[in-house]
Amino acid sequence: VCSSDLSDDPAIRSDFEDALAHKLARDGVEAIPGHSILLRPESANMDLDYLRAQIREHHIEAVLVTRLVKVEKNVTYIPGHSYTVPYAYYQNFYGYYSTVYRQVYTPDYLREDKIVRIETNLYATATPEGELVWTGISDSFNPSSAKKTINNVVKVVVKDLEKEGIF
Repeated sequence: VCSSDLSDDPAIRSDFEDALAHKLARDGVEAIPGHSILLRPESANMDLDYLRAQIREHHIEAVLVTRLVKVEKNVTYIPGHSYTVPYAYYQNFYGYYSTVYRQVYTPDYLREDKIVRIETNLYATATPEGELVWTGISDSFNPSSAKKTINNVVKVVVKDLEKEGIF
């Protein structure tokens, strides 16, 4: 089961779970997006008995859970500066004689950077409480859209799980 708590928007959560399940699916591995079998309560509390029953009923061996840890915004002041641009003065005598250097100025500005931190945990469900098998943290810098962030996080998570020999 792939489950997420990345956003209050159910569409973003579903998109992430679908993308992760699709990327994990392969011969011998069936990955199920959490939204397809888990009813999401209105509150933040999930009924653990219901969750255990769903895991048992669907013969789920592992659960991959992803959550948004934080969104950090940093503002950096970039001071303006000036520089000189030489004028091409060798083309004629008068240009050479009255050499001019143009002064160019760039303005000050503020740059805002956004860092989105996401945690992903893999739990084996063979034990009664679900044993933590793997954990990963990913940072996305200045994400331009939820879809691109989802695709990038899914790629990184699956690649690391494959590298560790888990999938």
